[in-house]
Amino acid sequence: MQSSFLKFAVRRVINGIVTLLLLILFVFILIHAAAPNPAALARIYAGNPHAPPTEIDQIIKEYNLNAPIYIQFVDYIKDIFTGNWGIDPIYKVQESSLLFHYLPISLQIVIPGDILAAIIGILSGAIAAANRGTLKDRSIKGVYLITWASPPFLVALVLQLIIAYYLGLLPPNGTVNPLLKAPPSYTPFPILNALIAGDWPYFISAVRHAVLPSISIAIITFGLFTRITRSSMLDAMESDYTKLAFAKGLKRNYVVYRVALRNSLIPVITLIALFFGYSVAGAVIIEDIYHYLGIGYFITQAIESLDYVAVLDFTIIIGIAVIIANFIADVLYGILDPRVKLE
Repeated sequence: MQSSFLKFAVRRVINGIVTLLLLILFVFILIHAAAPNPAALARIYAGNPHAPPTEIDQIIKEYNLNAPIYIQFVDYIKDIFTGNWGIDPIYKVQESSLLFHYLPISLQIVIPGDILAAIIGILSGAIAAANRGTLKDRSIKGVYLITWASPPFLVALVLQLIIAYYLGLLPPNGTVNPLLKAPPSYTPFPILNALIAGDWPYFISAVRHAVLPSISIAIITFGLFTRITRSSMLDAMESDYTKLAFAKGLKRNYVVYRVALRNSLIPVITLIALFFGYSVAGAVIIEDIYHYLGIGYFITQAIESLDYVAVLDFTIIIGIAVIIANFIADVLYGILDPRVKLE
């Protein structure tokens, strides 16, 4: 079993590396399609279409842009895997330091949002399946279809208007109260840093600012978990082991919520891992509306500033997140369901 799992994991790692290399190739092709000559490419790296010739020459020399295309590609791969993603033309610092500064801030809303979406989705999906064809079932289906079909910006704006502006329960925008001093950087996550440092004003303020964006992510994504849970649970309730549990005289709620639900969670658990990678990319609109200073907000500003380097590097970051999430989902599915062959 261990040998089989090891082979399975190695194959998935190799597939992930190949996929990542293809993604890097795609980004590399996009760069050179947008800039077919060294001078045009240097202007992209400069973030200024009217950069002076001296700056253009310096960038061409620094990034070896006069070299043959295959040498540039090899250099590009080396830079990606060594963390040398170039200097951001707007902020004039290493691009990788910017991305890895803003990414943890996004995870402060993405992780709670995904967890909340999974909890709501599993509970609502289980209730819908247990009451198939009833008003409860139809009501749950109606709600999740509406939220799933709603544009993310609309959900965020409605929550912001009602909860923040009308009721005044939570801050309408921002990451934390700007008057508060940031705690020491023990970790990449400001909220966790405040917790470790015992800085309760900063911690409470940061949590309050993260609630609305997290709820927005949960509302627009829980429908998928609801649908998968409901479908998987309906199959489980028709299975032999569920029928056997009913035949033994076990109470219906026990069979439905302990036997059927437990055995229907395998695809849902793997979906959580798979969906996480996409949530990072999906937070872009949410962060922009709430002025939440994470990776999504940063990329929005980069697009508006024509910071192509940041946008392309963000594409690679999202690709890595999706590849890792797919790998985790595959491994989880193989571990949790013994019927699945680890191939």
